[in-house]
Amino acid sequence: METNERHWPALTIFDTTLRDGEQTPGVSLSAPQKLEIAAALQELGVDVIEAGFPAASSGEADAVAAVAAAVTRAAVCALARCHEPDILAAADALRHAARPRLHVFIATSPLHMRHKLRLSPTQVLQRARQGMRLALDLCRDVQFSAEDATRTEPAFLHDVVALAAELGVATINIPDTVGYATPAEYAEVIAIARHAAAIRPKAVISAHCHDDLGLAAANTLAGIAAGARQAECTINGLGERAGNAALEEIVMALRTRPERHAVTTGINTRRLCETSALVARLTGMVVPANKAVVGANAFAHQSGIHQHGVIGNASTYEVMRAEDVGASTRIVLGKHSGRHAFEAWLKQRGVELAESERQAAFAAFKRLADTEPHPTERRILELARPARMQPAGWKLLAVAGEDGPVTVRLADPDGRVRQGRGRGTPAEAVARAVAEATGLRLRLAACRAGFESRGDGNVATVTVEFDCEGAALRGQAIAACEVEAVAHALVDALPAARAARVEVSP
Repeated sequence: METNERHWPALTIFDTTLRDGEQTPGVSLSAPQKLEIAAALQELGVDVIEAGFPAASSGEADAVAAVAAAVTRAAVCALARCHEPDILAAADALRHAARPRLHVFIATSPLHMRHKLRLSPTQVLQRARQGMRLALDLCRDVQFSAEDATRTEPAFLHDVVALAAELGVATINIPDTVGYATPAEYAEVIAIARHAAAIRPKAVISAHCHDDLGLAAANTLAGIAAGARQAECTINGLGERAGNAALEEIVMALRTRPERHAVTTGINTRRLCETSALVARLTGMVVPANKAVVGANAFAHQSGIHQHGVIGNASTYEVMRAEDVGASTRIVLGKHSGRHAFEAWLKQRGVELAESERQAAFAAFKRLADTEPHPTERRILELARPARMQPAGWKLLAVAGEDGPVTVRLADPDGRVRQGRGRGTPAEAVARAVAEATGLRLRLAACRAGFESRGDGNVATVTVEFDCEGAALRGQAIAACEVEAVAHALVDALPAARAARVEVSP
């Protein structure tokens, strides 16, 4: 299908992980953590980073100021109520930003005006006018949000949006604050806003949706189809209650179905999984294995029918390419796996067997899979290799250093204990430590790390790809933390390397 992507309008990606995402119950980010996430968001290609709500506390104001000073390419936004002290605090936090944006809001639904603000519609309009005027005096780029817009009376929403457009506000946000709307309804609300803002043609209408009914992504896409030209979202869908629209879902839906949404974004999608894993690690919020786009199982296949199809052509069961989001297709061996997948798995690891040996190995594997839901790579290789082919392997004895240099202790093929130490990211540090301990030429090619919630707590899931003495290897593991999982994945895959028997001086 041919597209005219060069002529499509640009969609602004407004990321609020550091503000709305941090409002996730149980999440609290330090200034250094906010800076680390902000740097990753900038590399991802996000257009606007909402750094926080400066009026919340002095620490929050300092963190927003630090992000504002550090980010050079993306705009940095600070949130404020239509309340003078809030607005002054937000403007002060943005004083060193290369591209500051001041975001002011007020609730507009009858429910919020009556029970929260205790103001009449006329008083709300007056306060909104005062807040926007002050913000415009302090910052060139101002955004206004009508909180709870989808439960606001259409005529009043029209008046509020028209006021924002008349005052010269650049971006007008229409939040589905409590995730109440359906896609068709949200499109209608966006249409009302566009009509009301028509007096200022350059005003951008923004979509901000929550996931209380599981419709945040669908509503955002409906808003874009109705003419919204900014999408507000968070990494992994973090946010109040059930969360916000997930950035990765919005971006990949737009990319996968261009015939439905003719807009472009500047997102480097190959960094999506990496950014997701970073946010999960720093917030402590586990990404469900079945999470769209970035979940550990998003490109994993265990059913024999699906595995057979994917081995022939990944698009049979994958609507987007795994590499386009920084992931890889995984064939997960389990009781539902068929012979095609089993043999492809062995071939990928350089295991060549005669037909009779393959049949025996597959039968043994099926028996194992009935009793062990998640057989390890080493365990399957032990079944697949006849005893005479079994290389003596390395064994992981201990790994330490989750928050600093990593140290590993291994037993070599002759049972001697060896130790190595490494620095870098968790995967890099473990790879360097294992290389030092084994004496093998080992180079890490890729590491896909995620987190899952299991009955006995949260666990790290890891897939590593690496080169060892010229052999391309791949390992998978599950452990209590990322460092431990990477160590197991690397060491368990070493028996497949011809160099696993290499002698290392004591």
